[in-house]
Amino acid sequence: MGANASTARDEMFKCIRLWTGDDGQSHFQNGAIELDPGVRGDFLSQKTDAVSIAFQQTDSGGSFDWHTAPARQFVITLSGTLDFVTREEEHFTLDPSTLLLAEDTAGGGHSWRLLDTEPWRRIYVVLAPGANVRFTAEVQV
Repeated sequence: MGANASTARDEMFKCIRLWTGDDGQSHFQNGAIELDPGVRGDFLSQKTDAVSIAFQQTDSGGSFDWHTAPARQFVITLSGTLDFVTREEEHFTLDPSTLLLAEDTAGGGHSWRLLDTEPWRRIYVVLAPGANVRFTAEVQV
């Protein structure tokens, strides 16, 4: 591999998966969306079926108390940095460098609050039932 060659980890998009566990509570794990080599030296994901896309903005200082995701969806953050928390006090930070795969459509849910002065501008991409997402969890050491 040459000096400009990407590592396998570089060939993924950072992603946090938020899901409902067997205990009925929301949990999260860090990982990535896998990419494959494409034409022109690009890397691309598989195509994933979606049923809708929506755009939303929350002004700085915003928050949202306990709730579940209304559907299995990707949340693509364009601006803003947020603190997400589960009922078991697990925290993660979401910013424009990371996708959110929200799959906690039942159970205890999560809450979030904006941390910075930027508004939270985001895109919701609701996935089709049974849509395959190539999420790879980080290995815990």
